[in-house]
Amino acid sequence: MMHTKMGTTSNSGNQALGPLHACLLSYLLLGCATAKIQPTNVKWEAAIEAFEAEDEAHPVQPGSVLFIGSSSIRMWESLPADFPKAKVLNRGFGGSQIVDSIYFADRIIIPYAPKSIFLYAGDNDIAKGKDAKTVLRDFKQFAKKVHRALPNARIYFIAIKPSIRRWHLAAEMAKANSLVEAFTQGDERLDFVDIWTPMLDETNRPKKSLFIDDGLHMNHEGYEVWRKAILPLL
Repeated sequence: MMHTKMGTTSNSGNQALGPLHACLLSYLLLGCATAKIQPTNVKWEAAIEAFEAEDEAHPVQPGSVLFIGSSSIRMWESLPADFPKAKVLNRGFGGSQIVDSIYFADRIIIPYAPKSIFLYAGDNDIAKGKDAKTVLRDFKQFAKKVHRALPNARIYFIAIKPSIRRWHLAAEMAKANSLVEAFTQGDERLDFVDIWTPMLDETNRPKKSLFIDDGLHMNHEGYEVWRKAILPLL
């Protein structure tokens, strides 16, 4: 009788607390999901506010070609001249990772209603310890967030570049590129831009002539490789 009563009481209590448990569980899960997408550095807020001030002074018309991502985008000073027939918009913020572009998408992607988005990220992600599968997961989240608001926008993932400074991470970077490229083949709104291959020399190592002294960031010759890879897509 004692076991029966305890069982009955326990079942009754579970039934009574079921909705409460469900709400609490949903809250916790939502909190965890939200916590996953946070900026990797608080200094990005200043960069985003600067973009917003620029947007207020010079409103962006819908239908632009948006370039977003880390320092390889931010430092692409010749971007407008390289694609003179396109309405290009540079929203790179150096050192950023994919999750940063996800986090700030509501402020520096979606309001512009771009027709095309070129994302360069994943380089810093792997340098900070993330693996190829995490890069793929984050890119999936990026595409999902953008397409939820802009279902017709085309998203191009610019391959993680091979660099002299981070060549010790080349295997993981190449794996991330392969995973992302395979994923993009399943959605006609997604595409992969291979800049990895043309940046390698005959020994399959990064061409030194493409980089500035730090061995990580590119010079004009390096950006010319990117321009040639992207131009046919515009």
